[in-house]
Amino acid sequence: MAFDLQGFGDNQGMEYPFDLTDYANEVKQKLKEHNVEKPCVIAHSFGGRIAIKLASENPLLFDKIVLSGSAGLKPKFCLKRSIKKMAFRLLKSVLPKERLKKFYSNDYNSLSPIMQQSFIKIVNEHLDDRLRYIKNPTLILVGDKDKETPYYMAKRLNRGIPFSSLKVVKGAGHFAFIDKPMKFNMEVGDFLFPE
Repeated sequence: MAFDLQGFGDNQGMEYPFDLTDYANEVKQKLKEHNVEKPCVIAHSFGGRIAIKLASENPLLFDKIVLSGSAGLKPKFCLKRSIKKMAFRLLKSVLPKERLKKFYSNDYNSLSPIMQQSFIKIVNEHLDDRLRYIKNPTLILVGDKDKETPYYMAKRLNRGIPFSSLKVVKGAGHFAFIDKPMKFNMEVGDFLFPE
């Protein structure tokens, strides 16, 4: 089953900015509407945030989980990022928003205003403390060249989720399933359908 979440693809026209709970509720509703029980889930990046939130709240909702380039953990301290945040806070009180575009990511700048508000809510919700509640068998896949959700985050996911294993996809970036589809599919297949 695949569908566009609110604000994505063909599902536009959000009435208000969603937070992670709104998206988690949307996924639960879709599963219920389509009578899908205990699916295996393959979640990439933002989808990983949703899967982590849902699985940590209800381990019986899913069967097995694959997290690929999963987001949701608090990034480690970075001096450059901290200085940039301080400069942004100072400048945002005196400069118009249009002049501050260089402080925002390309992802953020490409979004509609309502989705920008959702983006801020979502990236500021860290799920580190929820990992221990995930009881599902979980495969964590990370590209060794992933700069969005680097290897250290995948290691933290692996340490935090009790029944998890970690596999590195060599030569792949954030989109390991596109960069190295054969390797990605082999790892997922071996995990979901062991002999």
